[in-house]
Amino acid sequence: MRPTRPVSRIGSTLMACAASAAVATVGLAVSPAAAAPVAATQAEPGGTCTAADLGTRHPFIKTSEVIPTITHFKGWYVTSGSTGTQTVNTSVQTTISVTVGLTGNVEGGFAVETLGKVGASLGLNVQVNYTSTSNTSTAVTWNFANPGYYGLYKGTKKVTGTYGSLNCNRVQQADGSWALKWIEGADTGSYTTFTTLEEGAVRCEDKVPANSIMRKAQDLLDCGSATATAKHPAGPVPSAKADQAKHEAEKAEKAAKAEKSVKATGSPAPATRAALDCQAAVYKIDVPGKPLNWSAPLLANDGIRLRESTFFSAHLDNWRLCNVTERNGVIEASLWNWGNGGCATVPANIANKEQAYLTTATCGEDDLQRFFIYRDVPGSSKIGVQNKYTGSMMGYDRYADGELIRQYSSGRQDGTGTFTLTQV
Repeated sequence: MRPTRPVSRIGSTLMACAASAAVATVGLAVSPAAAAPVAATQAEPGGTCTAADLGTRHPFIKTSEVIPTITHFKGWYVTSGSTGTQTVNTSVQTTISVTVGLTGNVEGGFAVETLGKVGASLGLNVQVNYTSTSNTSTAVTWNFANPGYYGLYKGTKKVTGTYGSLNCNRVQQADGSWALKWIEGADTGSYTTFTTLEEGAVRCEDKVPANSIMRKAQDLLDCGSATATAKHPAGPVPSAKADQAKHEAEKAEKAAKAEKSVKATGSPAPATRAALDCQAAVYKIDVPGKPLNWSAPLLANDGIRLRESTFFSAHLDNWRLCNVTERNGVIEASLWNWGNGGCATVPANIANKEQAYLTTATCGEDDLQRFFIYRDVPGSSKIGVQNKYTGSMMGYDRYADGELIRQYSSGRQDGTGTFTLTQV
């Protein structure tokens, strides 16, 4: 809102435009180089990883699309007697929110790293934290040097696409030996972010770059229509094209929210009890080389905790792998507890939260109760555990008796997400 003179501020490429076709940038964005945390291991498909990486994951960008988008707009007619600096309230055209995956916010290292990779891959400064463009009318102050029909706008480049995850797992090589490599994990998702906001004013007769934010604003003027060519008193001019674009944006936003809500909450019907096909082997899920291991709760409102096995453990530290499948060397299974008869799960009401704790519940057909197990090379029983629904890796904050097992979107980079599957 600072610009008060019709001089372009997006570089020399626009200096040849008409004086009214000016643009300024507002707001702040984080540069790609500073956006994502530095990973302990640079994860690349097929690259080497270590047993400490079994409990971690990293994103990679599968697709990206950059779309110039107008967030606020107002048609405005300037007469010869109304030139000079004016402040105009623009109306909301669309609201863009930063999201990664199913949740409505950006929480945890995986989401931030994903958006950082988006910015780096496209060479753009994009938002890497949860934010959104304004959903209320905002003002643009501009110095109108010439009379005419203007479109005042605020806009940005909306960036959308899909991502996948890289997980560490054992891979058999051509000579029959085994090695730990970064492989494409099973979970994928979509993201939305946007670049720094611009504001400006443009007329139908101005020459502006194709596929630019300014060009999108010019399109909303509906140049050539009777409204655009008619003479008007000084002030606002309605644009049927802008109204239609706003209606379509609102309809698309409602559809996207409805779809995301269904995916986030799952079927409203209660989960049916699964007829589990469990393997005969019984395991403890240990911290490697240490006495504490996963122990299921006795109370329904408690979680799975690190405990030391004793005579009084009552099989709460004993687990079976059930309904096991394997794809590309990665096991998918339900974890059934011998002590309380429940299956390991992330509680549905906090499944979208970073560091949500793991607990047990009545076994059902539910992706919250399904886990991917990433394994070390043969001869080692070290594993990493990932929830199928949330995509998060299991780990713990500190090694201590009674510490809850929790989910971490990127896993635990210090190795505390690596466990041992020890047969009893």
